[in-house]
Amino acid sequence: MRLPSPRIAPLADHELSDAQRAALAPVAQGPLGPLNIFRTLAHAPEALSAFLAWGSYVLSKKNALSPRDRELIILRIGFLCRSGYEWAQHTEIGLRAGLNAEEIARIKQGADAPGWSGAEAALLAACDELHARHFISDATWAKLTAHFTQKQCMDAVFTAGQYTQVSMMLNTFGVQLDADLPLDPDLDARRHK
Repeated sequence: MRLPSPRIAPLADHELSDAQRAALAPVAQGPLGPLNIFRTLAHAPEALSAFLAWGSYVLSKKNALSPRDRELIILRIGFLCRSGYEWAQHTEIGLRAGLNAEEIARIKQGADAPGWSGAEAALLAACDELHARHFISDATWAKLTAHFTQKQCMDAVFTAGQYTQVSMMLNTFGVQLDADLPLDPDLDARRHK
């Protein structure tokens, strides 16, 4: 988390226009209603609708990566972008996707941490290169293609790109954690005024 309070406040139910309510409809389920990320993005309902369409692909079974591999990418990108919100949300999702708490903690160390398979290390290295240079080197691409199909490699880039964008929005707009989520102390960069 970069900011102690939102730059763009999430919209409360009573503040929603018809267009904003319609844009939020796909994510309105659950006891708390839409998450803060969606209530914030609802300030731009057309953008929220387009964002949800692409995000639905990345998080769906149409993404050729396993949910576990997808969450490995999302968590590494969230950590690299220092997105406390993204990390908190996807820690829970990662646990449901088959990662364990020790692996999630180890994601912070990256591809060189002991214990990763060759495929997992390749995904983490690809995340690091995409984050640093917006490009995967030939050496890392060769490692990816040794373990993953062309479509899976493409989906790895799509997933890293989507969650880089998400992290940029969360950090810049100051989206605060939803009430039930803890902030990882390694990702607490809030500046206090």
